[in-house]
Amino acid sequence: MNRLGKQKIIVVGGNAAGPSAAAKAKRVNPDAEVILFEADKYISTGTCELPYVISGEIENANKLVYFDEESFYLKKGAKVFTQHPVESIDRRRKFVVVKNLKTGDYQKVEYDKLILTTGSKAKTLEALPDSLQNVFNLKKVTDLEKIKSYLDNNVVNNVLIVGSGYIGLETAEAFSELGKNVSVLEIAGMPLPTAEPEIQHLVKTLLENKNVRFLGNAKNSEFVHDGNKFKRLKYNGRFIEFDLAVVAIGVKPNVDLALTANLETGKFGGLKVDSKLKTTDPNIFAAGDNIEVINKITNRPDYIPIATLAHQHGHIAGANAVGENHFAKPVIKNMAVKIFGNAYASVGLNFEEAKNLSVHVAEVHAVAYSLVKVMPGSKKVFGKIVFDKQTRQIYGASFFGGKETTGYADLISSLIHTKSETDILAELYFNYTPPYSPFINLLSVLGRKIRELSK
Repeated sequence: MNRLGKQKIIVVGGNAAGPSAAAKAKRVNPDAEVILFEADKYISTGTCELPYVISGEIENANKLVYFDEESFYLKKGAKVFTQHPVESIDRRRKFVVVKNLKTGDYQKVEYDKLILTTGSKAKTLEALPDSLQNVFNLKKVTDLEKIKSYLDNNVVNNVLIVGSGYIGLETAEAFSELGKNVSVLEIAGMPLPTAEPEIQHLVKTLLENKNVRFLGNAKNSEFVHDGNKFKRLKYNGRFIEFDLAVVAIGVKPNVDLALTANLETGKFGGLKVDSKLKTTDPNIFAAGDNIEVINKITNRPDYIPIATLAHQHGHIAGANAVGENHFAKPVIKNMAVKIFGNAYASVGLNFEEAKNLSVHVAEVHAVAYSLVKVMPGSKKVFGKIVFDKQTRQIYGASFFGGKETTGYADLISSLIHTKSETDILAELYFNYTPPYSPFINLLSVLGRKIRELSK
C-alpha cells in the first residue's frame, strides 16, 4: 500500500529537468497525479546537439525529440501538455494559471507541490533582435527549425556568429561544414573569453586555419538593418556584408514566472534553493538551469547551466516533492566542447577565478602527445592545472587536444571531489598501449611539474 496518497504535482518546464522530475515523482508515488506544462511545442529535447543538425552530422531535428505527450504518458505515467505556458502562480491558494496556446483559453490548476524547471533563455542583443528575418538564436529545437527553414528558402553565403563561447564556436563550425563563409564576432579580444589565455590563442589559430574570420574587440561595432533584415556589420570602420546571423552570447536563468510569485533569486539571477531543492516557498521546488547551485570548490553559490546536472537535480526535486528526503550536493563544473575536430575541456576554476580564493594559487602547463609519437593519429595535447601551493588542493584544469581531454578532465574532477593532493598525479599508474595511449601521460608530466614547483 502506498502511504504517500493522492498528491497532485505540477511541473513547469519540459526540457531536461522537467521530464526527469515528473518521471521520478510518478515513480516514487504511483498514486500521485503528475502534470507537466510546457510552453513550447516539444518536451524532452536535446539542445547541446543542435549545431550538429545544422552541419548534417545528425540527420534532422526529429532525432532530438525523445518523447511527445503521448509517449511520455505511456512510459512515465505523467500527463504532458505542450504549448501550455504557466502565466502565474498563486502561492497562498496553491494554484497556477495556465494558457492553452492552441485555443487561447485559460484555466486554474491546483497543486500540492509545484516544481519549477523553466530552464534558461538565450541572452539577446537589442541592436540585433531575433525579430529580424535572418537573425536567430540557437537554444531550442524551434530555433533550429527556423534556421533550417531559412537556409532552405534563401541564398546564404556569409554567416555571422555573435559570441565565441561554446555554442558560438560549435555553430561556427556547423556553418563552416556547410561551406559558408563564417565570421565570429566577440566583444573580448580573444575567443572563449572564460578559457585560459594559452587555450584562447590555440583556438584563435585554429579558427584562422579553418578560414573562420575572428572579429575581436567588437564593443563599438554596429549592426546595419535593411527593412526587416540584418544586412551588414560595421567593424573597425569597414562594412562587412552578411546573409544570416546567429546570436550566441550565452544564457541566463528563466525566472520570469518565479519573480511574479516573489520567489527569491541570487547573485546570478537564478532561484535560491536549499539542499533539497526547495525554494523560499516550502511547497515549491526548482531544478535545472533556472537555479543557482553550490560550487564544491568555492563553497559559494554559482550558476552552472549543464544538461546533465539539470537531469540529476530534476530527479531530486521530483522525489522530494512527493515526500522523499534526497539532497543536492555541491557540484564541480566540468564541461567540454568540440572545435573543428579538437576538444576543449575545462573542469573546476580557471587561474583568475582561483586567485580570488587564495594568495597561494599557482599553475603549471605542458604539452604532450596523445599517443606514442610514431603512431598514426598522434597529436599534441595542451594541459594546464591550477592549484594551491600551500594546501596542495587542485582548483581546476584545462585541456585542448583530442577526445582524450574529456577523460583528463573527468580524472581531475574526481581528484577535486575526493580532495586529493596534487602529488598524486606524479604517482598514478597510467595505462599504456601505443594505439590508444602515450608512453608518458600528460597528467603525469603535469604532476611532475607540480612536484618540482612545490619543493
